[in-house]
Amino acid sequence: MKKILLSLFTAGLLAFASSSALAGDTAPKSVIHVVTVSWKSGTTPEQIQAALDGVQALPSKFKGITRVWTKTLKAQGGKSHAIVMEFADEAALKDYSGSDAQKEWYKVYTNIRESSTTFDITN
Repeated sequence: MKKILLSLFTAGLLAFASSSALAGDTAPKSVIHVVTVSWKSGTTPEQIQAALDGVQALPSKFKGITRVWTKTLKAQGGKSHAIVMEFADEAALKDYSGSDAQKEWYKVYTNIRESSTTFDITN
C-alpha cells in the first residue's frame, strides 16, 4: 500500500512540476516591440521592401534583437504593415534606442513612414 501511495504521490509531483514548467514557457522575459505603420503617399513597393529588409537584418547588427517578423497578414486602423522585433530583455530594448543599428535602419525607414504606433510588451 505504501508503494502505491508513494507512486501516486511521485506521479502527482511530476505532473505538477511539468505543468509548472509549461506555464513558465508561456511567459518569457523577452520584450516584443510591435510597430504598426502607414507609409507616406507615393512610397513605392521597393522602398517599403527596403525598409522591411532593413528590419530583417537588425538581429545581425544588434545582439539584443533575437527575432523579427515583417509579413503582415492583417492590419487595422489605417495602418498597412506591422513590424515586430523581439528583444532579449528590457535592457536590450533600452540599449537599442539611439544605437548605431537603429540609426542605420532609420535612414531607410523614417523618410517613408507617414505614421506609426508602437507597443512594447513583456511579462
